[in-house]
Amino acid sequence: MDIELVIMDWAGTTVDYGCFAPVYAFEKAFKEVGIVPTMEEIREPMGMLKKDHIRTMLAMRRIHELWLAQNGKEPDEPDVERIYDIFEKKLMEGLAEYTDPKEGCLECMDKLREHGIRIGSTTGYTHAMMDVVEKEAAAKGYHPDLLVTPEDVDGNGRPKPYMIFRNMQLLQAEDIRKVMKVGDTASDMKEGKNAGVYTVGVLEGSSALGMSQEEFEGLTGQEQQKELDRAKKILMDAGADRVIRSLKELPHIIFS
Repeated sequence: MDIELVIMDWAGTTVDYGCFAPVYAFEKAFKEVGIVPTMEEIREPMGMLKKDHIRTMLAMRRIHELWLAQNGKEPDEPDVERIYDIFEKKLMEGLAEYTDPKEGCLECMDKLREHGIRIGSTTGYTHAMMDVVEKEAAAKGYHPDLLVTPEDVDGNGRPKPYMIFRNMQLLQAEDIRKVMKVGDTASDMKEGKNAGVYTVGVLEGSSALGMSQEEFEGLTGQEQQKELDRAKKILMDAGADRVIRSLKELPHIIFS
């Protein structure tokens, strides 16, 4: 493939196997306002701007009904802000612990750079959150050429395409046909397709898979394949052009 720029997601794609840092923070935030969300409800909007993620969860039928029964009114923006403030506090308390590069990530980056491919990135985190993640990940060897957050594009996070376009602008990529987006959520896939770029989903350690490394490796081969197939369907249904098991496969796709 003729690729000049690869734009990577962060949590669940390159760092934080299973994308657990935001999952736990969302769970704690909603519990603090009296709602106990399921893992499926938490993970469905994963990858979005975090306030949009909260708005999406509050609109889900079960959560919406629980909210109305508990509060007697529709959730409004002050409610979103209150939940977000709790989420942000909970996330920042332990964020540094979820910054280990995933297996194959560093090797993949090295191979891309050997061929002159630039490495951009997008995220659903804010700059304050990414100040922690970037610093810790860099100390462990992962440092893309650029970070773009929703704050850099007037809050227009995924699935809107503007963070990808900002990467293209700042890294001077002119042709969307030579750009690849890599991520682990449905929001990542939609972001890539809305930008018109080749879009690749990663399965192992993804939010779509929704399992810790210990949980996944504890499954039988048949059980693992069943879970991988389930996650693959989520990403393909969201528009992925290709789904790979891990970042180890990415150079082979590009250079074969």
